[in-house]
Amino acid sequence: MTLVFYVASAIALLSTIMVVTRYNAVHALLYLVVSLISIALIFFVLGAPFIALLEVIIYAGAIMVLFLFVIMMLNLGEIAVQKEKEWLPKQMWIGPGILSGILFVLIVYTLLQGEQQWAIVEMIGPAEVGAELFGPYIIGIQLAGLMLLAGLIVATLLSKRVKFKEKTEKENK
Repeated sequence: MTLVFYVASAIALLSTIMVVTRYNAVHALLYLVVSLISIALIFFVLGAPFIALLEVIIYAGAIMVLFLFVIMMLNLGEIAVQKEKEWLPKQMWIGPGILSGILFVLIVYTLLQGEQQWAIVEMIGPAEVGAELFGPYIIGIQLAGLMLLAGLIVATLLSKRVKFKEKTEKENK
C-alpha cells in the first residue's frame, strides 16, 4: 500500500502542476479531474473510503460540471464556436489518459489486495466526518459555500456583459 500511496501522490502532484501551467481552461480542468481522483485514491489507501467517495462524487463530478458550465457561460458568440474546436485536439488527451491509466491500475491493485493490506489506521465513517464538518469547521463550510455562490454570480454577470457587448457591436454595424 505504500507504493500505491507514493505513486498516487506523484500523480496528484504532477497533474496539479499541469493544472497551474495550462493556458487553456478546459485542459486545466482535465488535469484537475485526474488530480482529484488521485487524491481520492490517497484517502482510500489511508483508510477513509467515505471521504474518498465524497472526493470523487462532489469534487471530480459536481464541481467539475459546474466549472465547465461557467466556462461555457463565459465563452459565448461566434468566436467561441471556433475556439471550441481547438480546445480538445487528440494529442491533448495523451497526458491525462496516461495518468488516468496509471490511477486505474493502482485502484484495481488496491481493491484486489483485500483488507489485510490496509494501513494501520482507524477507519473514518460518515458520522465522524459529519460531526467534524458541522462542528468546529462549520464557518469554513459556510465560507466555501459563499465563495462558490459569489463565483456563480460573477460568471453570470460577465456572461451578460459579453452578450450586451456583442449585441451593441452588431447594432453598430
